Amino acid sequence: MNEIQAFLNFKLVDTAGGLVISVADVLLVLALIYAGYLLSRVIEFFLARRLAKTSLRADLVIVIKRISFYSIFLMVGLTIMGVLGIPTTAFAFATGAIAIGIGFGAQNIINNFISGWILIAERPIRVDDIIEIDGFFGVVKNVGTRSTLVQRSDGVHILVPNSKLLENTVINWTLINGLIRSQVRVGVAYGSDPDQVLAILEKCVVDRREVLAEPKPEFVFEDFGDNALVFDTYFWCDVHGEKTLRAARSDIRLSISRAFEQAGIVIAFPQRDIHLYTSKPLDVQVLKPAETIR
Repeated sequence: MNEIQAFLNFKLVDTAGGLVISVADVLLVLALIYAGYLLSRVIEFFLARRLAKTSLRADLVIVIKRISFYSIFLMVGLTIMGVLGIPTTAFAFATGAIAIGIGFGAQNIINNFISGWILIAERPIRVDDIIEIDGFFGVVKNVGTRSTLVQRSDGVHILVPNSKLLENTVINWTLINGLIRSQVRVGVAYGSDPDQVLAILEKCVVDRREVLAEPKPEFVFEDFGDNALVFDTYFWCDVHGEKTLRAARSDIRLSISRAFEQAGIVIAFPQRDIHLYTSKPLDVQVLKPAETIR
C-alpha cells in the first residue's frame, strides 16, 4: 500500500507558483473525462427518447442533443480545472498560441467545423431536406460538425464538407415546403387537333393522385417544331424525394401515350424528305427478302 500511495503521490508537475500535479491527479482527470463522456451519452439518449415523442423536427432534435453533449463536456472541463487548482487565466497565453498553430495547420477542418455550426444555427439545410448540389439530387440524413451526410437518389451516401454547402450554390427543394413544379413535354404529328390534344393532356394530368389541384396545372401549346406540334404541361406535386417526382412523370407519360393511342393521335418522330439530283435515270430494283440475305 505504501508503494501504491507513493506512486499516486508522485509529483509530475511542481511549479514555483504552487501548481502541483501528481499521478493521482492525472488518474482523477482521466476518470472525470470518462465519467463525463458516459454521462453526456446517457443524457443524450434519454433526451432523444423524450424529444422523439414531441412534434419537433429531426434536425432540431439533433441540435439539442449536440448542444447538451458539448455543454456537459464544458462543465467537466471546468470541474477538472477546479480539482487541479488551475486558474483559467493560466491557459490564456498557451491557448492563444495553440489556437494560432491549429489555425494555420487545420484551416479546412476549422472552416468546416464553424460552417457546421452556422448550418445548425441558421438551418438553411435540414435533415430530410431534398437538395441539389454538383448535379445530383439527395436527401440530407445528418448535418454534422464537419460534414453533412447526403443520400443520393441511387442510394449512395455522400459526405459533403460543410463549407461547400455555404460557399457554393445549393438548391434546397424543400426549404419552405415540399411543393415542386414539374413538366412533361410531348410532340404530336402535324394535322392533329390542338384542342383535342390539350383536352387529353388535361385529363391525364388532373386525374393523377400526386398532382395538386392548387396551384392549378397549366397546359401550353408551346411551339411549331420541325417535326411536331409541341405541347407542355406544368403541374405541382407535394413530394418527398426526386424518385417520387420521376415516378409521377412516368405515370403521366404512360397515361398520355394510352390516351393518344385510343384517340388516334400520333406522337411525332423526326422525318426527312430526301431529294436526289442526277442527270441520269436511277436504276431502282425491288429485291425479295431471300435475295437481300445473299
